[in-house]
Amino acid sequence: MSFNTFGHIFRVTTWGESHGPALGATVDGVPPGVPITAAQIQHWLDRRKPGQNKYTTQRREADEVEILSGVFEGVTTGTPVQLMIRNTDQRSKDYSEIMEKFRPGHADITYFQKYGIRDYRGGGRSSARETAARVAAGGLARAALAQLVPGLKIAGYMVRMGRDGIDRSLFDFQQIEQNPFWCPDADAAARWAESLDALRKSGNSVGAVIEVVAQGVPAGLGAPIYAKLDTDLAAAAMSINAVKGVEIGEGMNAAGLTGIENADEIYMGNDGQPQYSSNHAGGILGGISTGQDVVLRFAVKPTSSILNPRKTITKAGEPAEIVTKGRHDPCVGIRAVPVGEAMMACVLLDHILLHRGHVGVNQGVIGVGD
Repeated sequence: MSFNTFGHIFRVTTWGESHGPALGATVDGVPPGVPITAAQIQHWLDRRKPGQNKYTTQRREADEVEILSGVFEGVTTGTPVQLMIRNTDQRSKDYSEIMEKFRPGHADITYFQKYGIRDYRGGGRSSARETAARVAAGGLARAALAQLVPGLKIAGYMVRMGRDGIDRSLFDFQQIEQNPFWCPDADAAARWAESLDALRKSGNSVGAVIEVVAQGVPAGLGAPIYAKLDTDLAAAAMSINAVKGVEIGEGMNAAGLTGIENADEIYMGNDGQPQYSSNHAGGILGGISTGQDVVLRFAVKPTSSILNPRKTITKAGEPAEIVTKGRHDPCVGIRAVPVGEAMMACVLLDHILLHRGHVGVNQGVIGVGD
C-alpha cells in the first residue's frame, strides 16, 4: 500500500496496523538541535489515548512512545526520527464474526475492492488507531515550532456534536481542558454528556465538528497556486479517519455572505503592522497566511462500528446482517481533537521550513516609502 507519507520538507511516514504488534512514524526533515524527549511527545499522546472515560473506546492502550533514532543527548540530530508505539490490548477475536462481511459506512469494502486483501481485525490501516502515530509526529513538530516561532500556539476543541452546537457567546478557553469533549462551552458539554451516554448505551454513534486555531502564525507562509497553506491544511484534515468535510475560516458560510460582509477590512495597527477588522478568511488569503489566527474546521462522521444490526453483503456477494462487537468510540470526534492539532502543527512546521528555503524572510515591507 503506497501513499503513507505527507509533507514537503517535514515529511511524516506512518506505519503499522490497529491489531499489529506496533505502529509509529518515521519523521524526516526535522531541524537539528531541537530539544525533545519521549516524555514531551507522551504529553500529547496522553490526550488522545483510548479508555480515559466512558465516552471513548474502552480499549486500554498506554500509547507509550519510544524514540528509536534521530535524537542524541536530548536533541534532534537532523536525521530521520523513528517513533514507535506498541499495541498491547488488541482483541482480534472481537472481529472474527465479521471477517466475511463488510461494515456499512466503513472502508472494509473499498479496501477489499482495491487490494483484494482485507485486514478485518479493527480495519488495519483504516482504523483510527493509526492517528496515534500522527499525534506523536505532531509532538515533535510542536517542539520544533517552539524554537522557530516561540509565540505560536495551537488549540483544538469540539464545536458541535451531532446537531447540537456550542454557543459562541459562552466560549471559554479555560473550559476546554475541563470536560471530556474538549468543549469551550460548559453548558454544551453538559448536554453532550447526557445525550452521548444515552447514545452509547443504545449501541449507536454520532458525528462531530472540530475547530483548530493556530495563533501567532507569521505572515507569508504558503504559495499562491499548488502549495497553498489552506490546500495543505485541508488535505491534512481530510486524511484523518472519518473526516468528511473541511472548512477554512468562514468556510461554507462564506457562500451566504455579500462582498461587503465577507471582506476583512485592513488598517495599520499601533505596532506598525497591518491589522484586520475581522477574520472571515481564516488567516489565509490567496493561499498565504496573513498573520491572523489560522482557523481550520472539520467534520467527522459517526463511528461505523455500531451494535445495532445493519444490512450488508458478504465477500461472496450474499445478503447478510451485521453487528460490530468490540470496543469503539460512540463519538470519534472527541479523540479527533488532538489529532487535528497534530496535523496543524505538522503542516505549519512544513510551511515554515518551505518559507525559509524559498524566500528566507518576507520581502514586502508595508508602511515604508519607496
